[in-house]
Amino acid sequence: MPRTPKSSRLTALELRIMQVIWNRGASTVAEVQGELHPPLAYTTVQTMLNILARKGKLSRRLDGRAYIYTARVSQARALGQGVRDLIDRMFGGSSEALVMSLLHNRQIDPERLAELTERFGRQSEINANDKGEKP
Repeated sequence: MPRTPKSSRLTALELRIMQVIWNRGASTVAEVQGELHPPLAYTTVQTMLNILARKGKLSRRLDGRAYIYTARVSQARALGQGVRDLIDRMFGGSSEALVMSLLHNRQIDPERLAELTERFGRQSEINANDKGEKP
């Protein structure tokens, strides 16, 4: 499985900023800064927003004298990329190794895993039916 390019990975700070944008919607530097805890300097937030725009995670448009930043990638897609990156880096690309690690470290118990598997199966059937496909 191909690795996620480093430039598309979100750092911890980038993720915090993206979470503000996903929750608020289109925002200025000052609006994002006001939502971050612990607070960061205005110029730090501005720099990080511009980095995220260069990475293609945000778009920006000038509105008067301020830029408005909008997410170009959904939270679900970013989550998927983050999980894929974790699996690639920590588990050699094996999602099975991730699940076994969760079980081994008691992060999830076998009964809960079975419940989630069943729920996933039901949701897959619903999605297939909605698309007119066979499950």
